[in-house]
Amino acid sequence: MTQFGQYAAPSHVIAHLSDTHFLAADARGDPRALYGSIDTHRNLRRALEQLERSETNPAAIVFTGDLADLGEHDAYRSLRQIVEPAADRMGSTVIWVMGNHDERLRFATDLYDEPPGTDASPRPQDRVHDIGGLRIIAFDSTVPGYHHGDITPQQLDWLANELDTPAIHGTLLALHHPPIPTPIDLMALLELRGQARLAEVIRGTDVRGILAGHLHYATHSSFAGVPVSVAAATCYTMDLSAPDRSLSGIDGGQSFNLIQVYENQVVHSVVPMGDYPVVSGFSSDFVEKMAASSPQQRLEIFSKKASTITAADVEGGRT
Repeated sequence: MTQFGQYAAPSHVIAHLSDTHFLAADARGDPRALYGSIDTHRNLRRALEQLERSETNPAAIVFTGDLADLGEHDAYRSLRQIVEPAADRMGSTVIWVMGNHDERLRFATDLYDEPPGTDASPRPQDRVHDIGGLRIIAFDSTVPGYHHGDITPQQLDWLANELDTPAIHGTLLALHHPPIPTPIDLMALLELRGQARLAEVIRGTDVRGILAGHLHYATHSSFAGVPVSVAAATCYTMDLSAPDRSLSGIDGGQSFNLIQVYENQVVHSVVPMGDYPVVSGFSSDFVEKMAASSPQQRLEIFSKKASTITAADVEGGRT
């Protein structure tokens, strides 16, 4: 592929999705709609179809929690039936992360095929994935029986031990509850607790990005000097323009994120879900024309305001 700009291709591309909130099927075997109106299966299929259509072929697809709305076996089974074939076609590793709506036992047995144990309180679902030298740590921030987040001292010791040895391309930490403020008052009641302790473990390590969900809207911040990227839900999103101090979930604004990992940078891009009218653009033939041109010719054709681009080059007739 021709390099048009200053940056070579990223070493890794990762897809980041969150909050699918699947429900078990109804008595007829049909998917149940979330809140009686949200077709979570359709929404996730749409996201995966867009991802596959892009030919990005991410090295991994990370789902940051609330995979099932009620932690039901059939919901996890349906999720795998939709995700895994698409991931196989793209050559992507699927990474599941626990959310507050998930249940640890079902999560471990239904998503990671672990045999059921005898412990009535399954361990936190913390796992390390090596994706071609990029370490992705799935970190369980859930509190059994509650919706807020917290992390045990044992988990922090485990994380510190893992981060003692840097990975070749660094680390992405994926957890459900983002360690950042939210402008929605009620959501703050369900935030991650003990964030100062987590910051002590992360600061100064090779963690290059923190991936999270939970909030149902896309947002970005930093924590302990590390960029934080929150993916909006694929099921429904929060309306940040709703009247002050209210909590309003809407069927719109769903999206997922693409992560490009470069040598010295990590770029997070939001991809809106849905099919929209094309009003402007350039075809693959035009891209090939640019690839066959010299760097100076590209500037004259594509950058110069008085360029030689014609209306026939532009889909929709505009730039």
